[in-house]
Amino acid sequence: MMDTQVLKNLLPVVCELAVKAGKGILPIAAEIGQVETKADGTPLTRADRASHQVIAAGLDQIEPRFPVLSEEGDLEQVGMESWRTFWCVDPLDGTKEFVKGLDEYTVNIALIDGGRSVLGVVYVPAQDVLYYAAAGRGAWKAAGAAEPQRIAASECEQPAVAVASRSHLSDQTREFLARLGVQEMTSRGSSIKMCAVADGSADIYPRYGPTCLWDTAAGAAVAIEAGCEVIDLQGAPLSYDPAAGIRREGFVVYPAAMRELVAAAL
Repeated sequence: MMDTQVLKNLLPVVCELAVKAGKGILPIAAEIGQVETKADGTPLTRADRASHQVIAAGLDQIEPRFPVLSEEGDLEQVGMESWRTFWCVDPLDGTKEFVKGLDEYTVNIALIDGGRSVLGVVYVPAQDVLYYAAAGRGAWKAAGAAEPQRIAASECEQPAVAVASRSHLSDQTREFLARLGVQEMTSRGSSIKMCAVADGSADIYPRYGPTCLWDTAAGAAVAIEAGCEVIDLQGAPLSYDPAAGIRREGFVVYPAAMRELVAAAL
């Protein structure tokens, strides 16, 4: 288990790095330029690359040093499956929203230890909002120059408002929410959805469909410290053990008070 003092020391440094990378994205957002398509069909812009370079260089200067798994890094790294502690980075989550000119893209940096996300930072550059958390230290939200506020998930046992993917809403998601009796659903992009459950502005976020570790790692750390559970579609805690590969087939984020209700609906 990662030492809590180490996490305390790392958190402000990582927050500063995420904000630096995000601020570097903003000028590019005004003039996105050429958009490439990666092998998996997802878009890639120079903003993705620029953010990755800032984060990779910054993490390389942080002690203790850990290997880095980044969406825009070298995904053929030898020995990744045996890593116990590593950085998990999505330099620009929500590239589809970014390309459309929406303000819902994020910079995600997480620290994984023993298959768990123990530190997470999510920065929303276009809104200047920062979410951050570390194991045992709670979850926090800082908007602009305002003082950071501790956040907590809803305590309700029956979800009223769900948040779902703007780009990946499926029939399975709709059916799951119908089983729960959810009456209202909002669509958002990127890891903002996990943070919405963490700060209580939404009650549940289901995702039926594949994601990669870097898509959820930072948001999961924030959600868990805010009193949420983040589980896979079999009901087990979502694992970040790279020995199981970098893809996961789906997950649900919800306040702990909904555990029995969600288990019955899966």
